[in-house]
Amino acid sequence: MTLATVSAHTYWWIALALGLLAALAVAGLLAVLIQSVVRIDRSVRNLLDVAGKVGANTAYIPQLEATAPVLAKIVDEAVVQDGYMNALSDGYGAG
Repeated sequence: MTLATVSAHTYWWIALALGLLAALAVAGLLAVLIQSVVRIDRSVRNLLDVAGKVGANTAYIPQLEATAPVLAKIVDEAVVQDGYMNALSDGYGAG
């Protein structure tokens, strides 16, 4: 069977087979694309959940900034109390 003896009917079947293979390849690639989109969508939803939690954790940062002056006062008072304790314990146990 040479190329010249192949009928138009045979060419038609070859073209249909090639078209079917191309359609199957496109369908497979679309399935892979859809799976990727679903995975990305799931990841984005998880990311948005985590972002909301991070936002909730950072909501109180301005209140933390307000504690700095109070901490300085606490340190000053601790130094005073340490002085009192040292004065009370001077000579204790020496004896």
